[in-house]
Amino acid sequence: MGFKCGIVGLPNVGKSTLFNALTRTAAAQAANYPFCTIEPNVGDVAVPEPRLPKLAAISKSKEIIPARMQFVDIAGLVKGASKGEGLGNQFLANIREVDAVVYVLRCFIDDDVTHVSGRVDPIADFEIVETELMLADLESLEKRRPNVEKKAKGQDKEAKALLPLIDKALDALREGKPARSVAVDAEDEKAWKGLQLLTSKPVLFVANVDEASAATGNELSQQVETVAKEHGAIAVAISAKIEAELAQLDDSEQAEYLESLGLTEPGLNRLIRAGYALLGLQTYFTVGPKEARAWTIHKGDTAPQAAGVIHTDFERGFIRAETISFNDYIACNGDVGAREAGKMRLEGKEYVVQDGDVMLFRFNA
Repeated sequence: MGFKCGIVGLPNVGKSTLFNALTRTAAAQAANYPFCTIEPNVGDVAVPEPRLPKLAAISKSKEIIPARMQFVDIAGLVKGASKGEGLGNQFLANIREVDAVVYVLRCFIDDDVTHVSGRVDPIADFEIVETELMLADLESLEKRRPNVEKKAKGQDKEAKALLPLIDKALDALREGKPARSVAVDAEDEKAWKGLQLLTSKPVLFVANVDEASAATGNELSQQVETVAKEHGAIAVAISAKIEAELAQLDDSEQAEYLESLGLTEPGLNRLIRAGYALLGLQTYFTVGPKEARAWTIHKGDTAPQAAGVIHTDFERGFIRAETISFNDYIACNGDVGAREAGKMRLEGKEYVVQDGDVMLFRFNA
């Protein structure tokens, strides 16, 4: 399990440039005019995991398989998109399919790159996009509510549970607040997600800065950080231009280039870490002679749930999990040493998996 992030923003803010860099492809055409992206582009990215090669070296694994996450480059929205302006509602529908929304906001000045509004103002850009998503949610719920209310009056159990959630969302949206601002009880989470509201999704802010500001940020990216905090979100300053250049270099050249810019790692690494934190994700490992592999799960997942990420049969027939922490695996030079040192644990169905656990599952077929 990875997660899918929708990259959203106004035209010409660097969305497609960032997408191309992150996925190391040229699938999304990055051009200096609005609406150069006319279909959503999807790219899988390997999640950077420095622990994985260390495990593979000890176990002499023939193959290293990192976890993966998915980015969706969604065409630039404009004011009026919820009413069909620009490329309209088809792109709003694409956002419904993602787990999190990445707002890419232009935080660089470049007279050679036009801005759809004729000025550079990342906060105004954010407000335009957020407003369009809220208007789309509002329209969707207002159309849906009468039918749900009718069913609720007819004592339909599902409709009776759904109607208060719709009303909560409508109240927030009419006050100019996104659906994610609504407090939802744990027992209502599934129904709430079923509404597929664009503004109920967790958000990340990416401040796309110029090359000179990549290490320290600038005045515009600081504004983005302030707004992100107000929304309980995370902001990451990235230079899409630098990321695009890094994508063309090998590992040694990347390190040298980053050092020359005062950076210690690519923006991709910071973006993925921020995404993991946003969605409450973590990593566990399976290791052997054939492969060393990273798996993504939610924090709080139990051993059977972690096993189910590999195959549903593993979760159904779960017996126990032989578990070694990453640090113990390294310190003991592998599973044999960990067993001899008493660092290998047999964990049952109630065990909550910890980040970095190395696991071997026993199950009934």
